[in-house]
Amino acid sequence: MSNNVKAFGTEAADKPLKQMTIERREVTAKDIEIDILYCGVCHSDLHTARNDWGGTVYSAVPGHEIVGKVTKVGSDVTKLKVGDYAAVGCMVDSCQTCDSCKQDLEQYCQKGFTGTYNGKDKHLGGHTFGGYSEKVVVDENFVLKVPENLDLAAVAPLLCAGVTTWSPLVHWNVKEGSKVAVIGLGGLGHMAIKLAKGLGAEVTLFSRSPSKEKDAKELGADTVIISTDEKQMKSVRGKFDLIIDTVPYEHDLNPYISTLTINGTLVLVGFIGELDSMIQTPAMIMGRRSIAGSVIGGIKETQEMLDFCGEHNIVSEIEMINMQDINDAYERMLKSDVRYRFVIDMKSLKYN
Repeated sequence: MSNNVKAFGTEAADKPLKQMTIERREVTAKDIEIDILYCGVCHSDLHTARNDWGGTVYSAVPGHEIVGKVTKVGSDVTKLKVGDYAAVGCMVDSCQTCDSCKQDLEQYCQKGFTGTYNGKDKHLGGHTFGGYSEKVVVDENFVLKVPENLDLAAVAPLLCAGVTTWSPLVHWNVKEGSKVAVIGLGGLGHMAIKLAKGLGAEVTLFSRSPSKEKDAKELGADTVIISTDEKQMKSVRGKFDLIIDTVPYEHDLNPYISTLTINGTLVLVGFIGELDSMIQTPAMIMGRRSIAGSVIGGIKETQEMLDFCGEHNIVSEIEMINMQDINDAYERMLKSDVRYRFVIDMKSLKYN
């Protein structure tokens, strides 16, 4: 059994997103049905819609920063009840049995997690559809509780941008007094600053643009270093315990490596692809410095991040849009013309 719901998606890489009808499964014993109130807009949505990474299956309905209200629960569900606020991030399933899943690291499932969109739908067949839609039905193990004190719309980007930066902060043990730098001030970068500051770190932004300084400091950065200024870069050599690199395109990592302290790590969270510039190893070898990568976060740590944000009143900086404006939003996103994350008000889809 299944239900038809309104959605917004695309039929091909070169076609705009438009309204369509998709199927959602009936609630099974362990399922939760969520009426979607808000859905954040991620660069991954655009890349999938336009098949930039290859492998997109059409029709494609993006959206993996979902916040809404529970409307149905299965007979075995214990996590949430009808009327509760709930959230869904980038995953809706995983094997649950491999070593990664047993460590609450479903994002590294050795059999591959099921993406909220463009993943294999084991219930209805075909592929999964994301949050640009009226409703979603998800296994309770992949549904999150939302702190009621937070602005629901501004919570949505926490499900991807938030946990993408939270996971490395926690993994590399950022705490009171840690020295953290963030490369790039966008959807990921602004969350990295907020969360690192919330954890008690001294936070620096690396930016190519002096115009970002005011915003960065309002978000919680203590210092802004202009990465093209050789004197400023020299002033922070050997300083940082952790650098979170949020830049979503190819760029040179070498200038940043020497700013790490002994045993420091630069972690890539924004760029997926090939870095053509050679890594100069002397700065790494002479300081036991590392370059690493990280992607989203497991369900347990995503819930911990949401709870932390509830305690510290941390949410994303957002611009609300109607569903019908998504194609324009994608073009603006490509120009970095958003401060700092678009969120769709799903009333615009339901009642239009």
